[in-house]
Amino acid sequence: MAVRIITDSASDISQEKAKQWGITVLPLKVRFGEEEYLDGVTLSCKEFYIKLVETGEVPKTSQITPYEYGAEYEKAIEEGDDVVCFTLSSGVSGSYQSACVAAQEYPDKVFVVDTKQFCISQLVIVQRAVQMRDQGMSAKEITEAISEELKYAHVIAAFDTLEYLKLGGRLSSAAAFAGNFLMIKPVLTIEDGVVKILGKARGSKNKHNMLMEFIRKTGGIDLSKPTCLGYTGLSDELLRKYVEDSKELYEGNEDKIQYAEVGSTIGTYAGPGAIAFAYFEKH
Repeated sequence: MAVRIITDSASDISQEKAKQWGITVLPLKVRFGEEEYLDGVTLSCKEFYIKLVETGEVPKTSQITPYEYGAEYEKAIEEGDDVVCFTLSSGVSGSYQSACVAAQEYPDKVFVVDTKQFCISQLVIVQRAVQMRDQGMSAKEITEAISEELKYAHVIAAFDTLEYLKLGGRLSSAAAFAGNFLMIKPVLTIEDGVVKILGKARGSKNKHNMLMEFIRKTGGIDLSKPTCLGYTGLSDELLRKYVEDSKELYEGNEDKIQYAEVGSTIGTYAGPGAIAFAYFEKH
């Protein structure tokens, strides 16, 4: 009996990487005007940012339905697998509730985990579960172990512009104008399942300093577990600069750091030019 790991595209796990890891990534739906796309399937990250910039509108995303989860559960169970399903935070989406509703049909066969994260911090949690699966742990054992480790998973992100927070109604036009004029860079994390603003850095240098300070405050990086650097937009130029400026954090362990394009879940409000780092803290 094998373990089937299922998650959603808010994790920024590409379909290509999903195949490499042997997992299923269900796409969220992204709507620009009247056009609806499947995140990461019929709409790539690059296509998403082109549309975001060209249309100047904030797209709508919709959660995965109980029916869609149920169809994947049934397929896995028919093939003799137990399931562990990891959803994006219940604090920002109803997908966790949908996954739980569908799981009621399969007691002791399907286990659902609210990661309390999304974006690349959800990615590293799922990747940690893949490691456990490959070590031979059962679905129940993975669920229990990951549930304990969730409190050690973190993400820190810095936006390059306030424009898309304004477009999404998260910031007033006046505040966005003043912030962009002063080169203010908001620095955020996910705490208790929702986005929390840690502070506002003036300029890229202070932005990098805040990211490094947050990592140190949380106890540093556990490089025995997955880590991930992510970026939004069409270019990874700002990410490469951050890697160079922050190399003291993981110098000598560069091969343990993976990279990911950040998609619509965060990209809708970050816009191009944001960078993020997800990791498990040492404990």
